[in-house]
Amino acid sequence: QVQLVESGGGLVQAGGSLRLSCATPGRTISSNYMGWFRQAPGKEREFVAAIRWSGASRYYADSAKGRFTISRDNAKNTVTLQMTSLKPDDTAVYYCAASRAPTGTVDYWGQGTQVTVSS
Repeated sequence: QVQLVESGGGLVQAGGSLRLSCATPGRTISSNYMGWFRQAPGKEREFVAAIRWSGASRYYADSAKGRFTISRDNAKNTVTLQMTSLKPDDTAVYYCAASRAPTGTVDYWGQGTQVTVSS
């Protein structure tokens, strides 16, 4: 069973920053992309950002562009989401995902980490 373990969520004021990390099994899994999705109360889970394992390609939802940065550290087998200029609308449970496409076809999910942005 593949385990993806998120950390770094918490409570932050609007305009603040948070850094989420995802510990992965590394390139032993066949998924081509690592990414982040989020789900707010009463809403569908939505794509936030993704990065390709084998290259530098990055993908962002419109809501994340210019504020969030996804990166990976192959030596440590971690994927990180740096979030800045946070807004109350960013409040959600954030899930790390290993997928076959940048914005979907998820093979594995993490357990999720709560991000709460207060106004």
